[in-house]
Amino acid sequence: MKSLKIAVLSALFLSGISCKKDDSKITHSSSNETENTVSRQRIVSLSGGVTEIVAALGHAKEIVGTDVTSTYPETLKSTAQDLGHVRSMTIEPIMKLNPTLILASDKDINSDLLEKIKTSGIQTELFKQEFSIAGTKALINHVAKVLGNTNQQALLDKIDADLKQIQPIAKKPKVLFIYARGNMLMVAGKNTPMASIINIAGGENAVHDFEDFKPLTPEAVVNANPDVLLFFTSGLRGNGGVEGALKMPGVSQTNAGKNKKVIAMDGGLLSAFGPRVGEAALNLNKLLLGSHQ
Repeated sequence: MKSLKIAVLSALFLSGISCKKDDSKITHSSSNETENTVSRQRIVSLSGGVTEIVAALGHAKEIVGTDVTSTYPETLKSTAQDLGHVRSMTIEPIMKLNPTLILASDKDINSDLLEKIKTSGIQTELFKQEFSIAGTKALINHVAKVLGNTNQQALLDKIDADLKQIQPIAKKPKVLFIYARGNMLMVAGKNTPMASIINIAGGENAVHDFEDFKPLTPEAVVNANPDVLLFFTSGLRGNGGVEGALKMPGVSQTNAGKNKKVIAMDGGLLSAFGPRVGEAALNLNKLLLGSHQ
């Protein structure tokens, strides 16, 4: 189950390893640290959320390599090398890119890669990512500090502007997020990025009796009795669209199934908790409001 949960969490960001500071150039960024000013780097970014921040701050052309979760902006597909997933990534392809700066999240990165990055002599910043509005704003500030960039206020203001447009929903709909990839069907419990974005958007996560992700079972779906089913667009499409979702185990017995309330959003936008987090919450809010009509 543990390996399955990690696989799902990893795949979610196709939208924690602790490490002590040592004599190498790897550091854990925090708001109380003073970073060296950086400009015109060859950047390898190993986190979708971090990559979005780097690009939004105007450094997209400096990114030479990314991980598989770095799907936005789409222009990076033609300008940066996809190095795979940090759970299985090796140091050799990274070194071939001659990076001057490596940026990574503390989520899922494999210990062997992290150890080799430490000893590479390349400046590396390992960020702690919290899946909340406050956590995203802190991450934006930290990345900007590392890049020597002072333009982050525009990103923070955009988040606030989007959040202000979210309309309250009188009776919060119970939303069940289903991660669907091939034959893998998982539901999101409490303390997950999906539960967080659902709450920010004005909904209520339908699952409260377990944390993280668990396989979808008829019993779990019926007990949750969601008002709305939420998917990644690719996951819903790959499982037969709305009609396919309504045929999933237990769904027909729920309010969502009876009322055919199924919604979907781009996975990278919904789950990355980068500079577009306000946009993601606002879009989800609009979908939830629409599902109440």
